[in-house]
Amino acid sequence: MAQLSRIKELSGLSLRALARQTNLSSSSLSRYLTGRLVPPWEAVVALCRAVGRDPRPLRALWAEATEAGAAPARRRNDLPADLFDFTGREAESALVEELLRTTGAAAIDGMAGVGKTSLAVHVAHRLVPAYPDGGLYLDLQGFTPGQEPLAPHAALGRLLGALDVTHPPAGTADRAALWRSELSRRRILVVLDNAVDAEQVRPLLPGAGKSAVLVTSRHRLVSLDGVPPVSLEPLTDDDAVHLFGRAAGLSLTEEEAVDQVLRQCGGLPLALRMAGARLRHRPGWTVAVLAERLRATPGRFDSAFGMSLQQLDAVQRRMFRLLGVLPGADFDAAVAGALTGMPPDRADAALEELVDAHLVQEPSPGRYRMHDLIRQYAAAIAADEEPRAEAGLRRVLAHYLAQAVANDRALPSPHRKEPSPGDPARAMAWFDLEYVNLVACFDAAVRLGMDEVVAELPQAMRVWFFRHRGTDDQARMLEAAATAAARLGRDRQRASLLADLGYVRATAGRITEALSAYELAEQSGPDDDIAAALALRIGMVRRDLGDLDAAQAHFRRARELFERIGRHAGQSQALAFDGWVTLHLGRRGEAVELARASVALAEGPARITGLVTLGLALAADDPAESLRTLHDALRLSEQHNLRHNQAWCHNCLGVALRITGSPEKALEHHRRAFELLEPLAEVQLEIDVLHAYAETCRAAGRCDEALALLGRTIELARELGRPFDEKLARSARETVRAAR
Repeated sequence: MAQLSRIKELSGLSLRALARQTNLSSSSLSRYLTGRLVPPWEAVVALCRAVGRDPRPLRALWAEATEAGAAPARRRNDLPADLFDFTGREAESALVEELLRTTGAAAIDGMAGVGKTSLAVHVAHRLVPAYPDGGLYLDLQGFTPGQEPLAPHAALGRLLGALDVTHPPAGTADRAALWRSELSRRRILVVLDNAVDAEQVRPLLPGAGKSAVLVTSRHRLVSLDGVPPVSLEPLTDDDAVHLFGRAAGLSLTEEEAVDQVLRQCGGLPLALRMAGARLRHRPGWTVAVLAERLRATPGRFDSAFGMSLQQLDAVQRRMFRLLGVLPGADFDAAVAGALTGMPPDRADAALEELVDAHLVQEPSPGRYRMHDLIRQYAAAIAADEEPRAEAGLRRVLAHYLAQAVANDRALPSPHRKEPSPGDPARAMAWFDLEYVNLVACFDAAVRLGMDEVVAELPQAMRVWFFRHRGTDDQARMLEAAATAAARLGRDRQRASLLADLGYVRATAGRITEALSAYELAEQSGPDDDIAAALALRIGMVRRDLGDLDAAQAHFRRARELFERIGRHAGQSQALAFDGWVTLHLGRRGEAVELARASVALAEGPARITGLVTLGLALAADDPAESLRTLHDALRLSEQHNLRHNQAWCHNCLGVALRITGSPEKALEHHRRAFELLEPLAEVQLEIDVLHAYAETCRAAGRCDEALALLGRTIELARELGRPFDEKLARSARETVRAAR
């Protein structure tokens, strides 16, 4: 797409400014300009119009590129298993399929237990072969007992994560735009199950493109424009008889008794399957016996659920009751065992009986979940009949904490002195799988006042959170954890948690809030280990606030403390940041020496900070070594898949190339830095890149582009309460305007 890149150059606009002018997302535009994605013809026209060029000469090139196509995306399918006994709903299935083919959207609504999810999953399995990039499924928890509906911000984070966007933007609007952009270049079928209302769903809709969305809700979502509703009624008598017969494994001949069962089940597939399973497990019963037993239970739902419970023994019934209080979305046999105090083999056997009775679902091998209606029923019974339910829940929370701690130890971390045992990939996969449940357990621990779990779980998730920056829950979890640690009288742990909280806030660009957390941590009287890390981080905040002398004092204090406790990696970081400040204070020679000392102390990716500082310090006097050093840092970042460090290295390469007199080459690296930053929640780094990119644009004579970048910097600095960055950007803007 060299022609499109040339159009970008002619526009004189930044990637984001050009994206706004053409109504394209910056992530898609980046892929078009780098040749990773062939744009639709409408995008080519929009880009040409931005520079006043005729798009028609590009038509033949575009057609050739379109025919060649782009590399296929990884196919994914998260759909739950289809029901083997799905029955009826021919008209509704046909209507949903037609809507998905013609409008790309449909919303299935109806009462609890009427089969909304079953129909959605059934249709999705039929249609997903037509979607080459697969199918996504997300439970929005709109009516899940004990759970809050999933907020759009969090839902977008999970959906983007399913597309391997592991560091989504911070704002909901930005996440929604990125989600639409990602879907526009794919063909995916998205099932959004259990929505509470239209407001929850609206930001999750795909927008333009060939992807489709299928929503389910107990409410009719009439205000969702472009998403036609399909309402489900209870099954007709013929379909109900057929489903009941399949679930019972019988040929039904007792018409009057069958009619009585159907009335008790109300035409609800969930109740019919349960009643049929009950009959199947009692071969000596007739349908008339079943109907009589159902009549003996007063409520329609209670009759179906209660009959299923009666086929279970006391141990299985107790497991069912306790599962009603279990937090999270799904679980495995080990969690069920912790809940009930049963050994794994007995828990497995009990779960199999619950699955056979349709009281528990097994959407994938070894993973279980309950229908919301059944969970609500189980919780109600537990409240009346299970005095030790809280004790079981406490065992589950302790189990999850122990598992999190064990898996965290398998993840490599610079904070550990000993090599990590276990398989890091397997440990990370466990956190990925259990993340939703871990957050739900944390919230349950807060409700129960289990300060031990509240204080320790965020620390056990520390490495996972570091690799998934932008996750919504970390800051609130750390705040609650620090408060719990204070109640426990654990000053060291509180200081460590507050230090992590400050880091999370600093990464999000909220440096004054970060400083507050760091200062609270200092008041806890931390030991030298934590005090050293705090001194380093406070130095970074002071640097970002423009107080370089104070920053240098903190970096040198950090170096002393790290040296005292024998932490070479920490010493290396302190030396590197001291060198960075020294360079910006105008003492290049001293900065070079500090940076070289930093590199000599570090190993592996810990060398990156020192290499970057050294490369920048050498740029004016030794351009060749400067660029070699910065490329070494970039290679380390790429080898260890550190995307934020890759963006930082590209930006600093841009600065060095500008200093050495190659502003056009420098611009390529600034652009690459922005491409890498696009999916990351790295506001602090974004501000740094904006400053540097604007200065390089000014040096290259691209004044309009520089002004656009500086305008974005001012806007972002004002939004985050960063007067120093705003002042720098305003001063730079006046310089650019004077040079025009």
